[in-house]
Amino acid sequence: MPTLRPLDPSFPIERQLGVEASPVVLVNVVTLDPGDEQAFLAAWEEDALFMKRQPGFISTQLHRALGDSPTYFNYAVWGSTETYAAAFSHPEFVAKLSHYPASVVATPHLFQKVAVPNVCVA
Repeated sequence: MPTLRPLDPSFPIERQLGVEASPVVLVNVVTLDPGDEQAFLAAWEEDALFMKRQPGFISTQLHRALGDSPTYFNYAVWGSTETYAAAFSHPEFVAKLSHYPASVVATPHLFQKVAVPNVCVA
């Protein structure tokens, strides 16, 4: 079972779920013991395949840190905080959390795109 650690302790993911926003981007930095990488990747793949079938899922991408660091970064786009919350509280997903190695520490946080004139769109 992974340990969840807030990116911003003053506004953890549980509080973020109460904010109505659409769309949202989940950013999750994951650290783990090097010997647990294959088990982590298998569990993440299983979860990603489940999430792809959930209402509101748009996309996801997993990234690995360079070199010997067993640190991963997941970026997932959801239609809204409501659809994200429904998927992540789904009993099938909650049951899958036990498949993760005990060394996994996940740091999830929700974001929205920001428009900056002449640079990027929201």
